[in-house]
Amino acid sequence: MHKTNYPTNLTDKQWQVMEKYLDSQKRKRKHSLREIFNALLYLLKTGCQWRMLPLDFPKWELVYYYCSRWKGDDVLEELNDILRNMGVW
Repeated sequence: MHKTNYPTNLTDKQWQVMEKYLDSQKRKRKHSLREIFNALLYLLKTGCQWRMLPLDFPKWELVYYYCSRWKGDDVLEELNDILRNMGVW
């Protein structure tokens, strides 16, 4: 499937910082955590409904799962603080 380069996608510099915190378990995945985070950023920026996530992103259920997990573990808040303090965000 063709992957669209959305303006909300992470830059390489942003991802280099984030992957240290998100990918603590190196394992095979069908979708990379970067793809999942890009989908989450798209949702946040556009305000679209979960089920209306474009089809070139992972399924909305998977994105929702990771969003809930990261939010519950305070990962999203921590990443936001780190990226903002580094001037990357």
